[in-house]
Amino acid sequence: MSAPPRTTPDTRRLAPALVTIAFLGAVIGGVGAPLITSVALALPVSLDSAQWTLTVTLFSGAVSAPILGRLGTGPHRRAALLVTLGLVALGGLLTALPLPFWVLLLGRALQGLGLGAIALLMSIARDHLTEDRAQSTIATISVAGTVGIGVAYPLMGLIDQTAGLRIAYTVGFALSLLAVIIAWLTIPSDEKRATPRIDGLGAALLAIGTLGILYVVATPAVWHRPLTGVGILVAALAALVAFTAWELRTAAPLVDLRLLASGGILRANCAMLVAGIGMYLLFSLLTRYVQTPAGTGYGFGLSGVAAGAALIPFSLLGFIAGRLTPGLTVRLGARGTFAVSAAAAVAAAALFTLVPKSLVATLGSMAILGFGVGGASAIMPRLVLDGAPREETASVLSINQIVRTVGFSIGSAVAGLLLAAATPTGARFPVAHGYQTAALYVVPLLVLSAIALRSNAGKSSTRR
Repeated sequence: MSAPPRTTPDTRRLAPALVTIAFLGAVIGGVGAPLITSVALALPVSLDSAQWTLTVTLFSGAVSAPILGRLGTGPHRRAALLVTLGLVALGGLLTALPLPFWVLLLGRALQGLGLGAIALLMSIARDHLTEDRAQSTIATISVAGTVGIGVAYPLMGLIDQTAGLRIAYTVGFALSLLAVIIAWLTIPSDEKRATPRIDGLGAALLAIGTLGILYVVATPAVWHRPLTGVGILVAALAALVAFTAWELRTAAPLVDLRLLASGGILRANCAMLVAGIGMYLLFSLLTRYVQTPAGTGYGFGLSGVAAGAALIPFSLLGFIAGRLTPGLTVRLGARGTFAVSAAAAVAAAALFTLVPKSLVATLGSMAILGFGVGGASAIMPRLVLDGAPREETASVLSINQIVRTVGFSIGSAVAGLLLAAATPTGARFPVAHGYQTAALYVVPLLVLSAIALRSNAGKSSTRR
């Protein structure tokens, strides 16, 4: 006998509201990438410094995710979400004002909190919606990031080109205010339950470790001084080891590592990490390839706005994949659905490798990759939540968000390293086959990600 529906007249608009908030957060988070060059030119700062308008957003999202996830287990989840979105709006205001570069970075860091709030949105869906509606909503929230990229890149690039950098950031501020209003009107109050303790030391150790890894991954210039890069990486890993030791000892951990170490959740996170590296390796290659001047003998010389528009097929197919995921899961199980997503990414890499000189084929590769990213993003919450207690929903999903962020960052960095290795000394661009060789690395990564789920994914499809 199925459980009685928990949807009430007050929560009928909750599902679309949660998806809209997640989508707006993804667009706001994606504001930074298409504006990096404009920041460097307008303020002015170096390109490496301007890159931090994206890196600091990823960092604050990754570090805030487990803290917000722990708050999501208590009675103040609505308040936590509203405060977080309010800080995102404040960050948007700081980026819109013509203030110094460090203020812009502070604003971008505050905007990154919106990425950390995704787990809160998912936990609200799981608690306040019927099971089928909750699963569908959580999958769509997870895909919102893929769709948001396809909207943020061309939209912000166009606004920057026509109206200027600060106007583009002002649009991000307006979107954040809209998210606050929607959340205020639709997010229900939570049940009375114990207020969780926040593990400050654990949060600090996690922040140090995550920042170190993101820094060495997202800042390739640090490896021009190998000892510095190795030192930062060793310090980051040491902080993460200390974080693990502390979390296993403290009575009120920020993250329940014993739960995360259980077979199904661990394998799902490993699969997300490896798949994230592979998919964003290819994503970075494709976005860079279409902007390469045709005079090099390859590439299409698309402008920033045109290159952003090239991501529309990526987002469109990602959205379609998210909508198809529930039906695919019924027919193929969770493991089969993830395998389809991995196969799509492999097919995208193969198409790009075989037909590199066709713009239509390259856009087709982008679209197929979007299907893979969207499908993997949609099925992953179901995989990591299998066997997880309902009260730990936000905490478990928050760690998956960190894993995803780190995987995407590593994938982007690996793409840069592979292309740098394919660039002759003194040349500005890689040799033509450098892109195709780099794309082939996607295949083993996606195969490994599917293998990581060989046992628990099939179980998840039968339990839920």
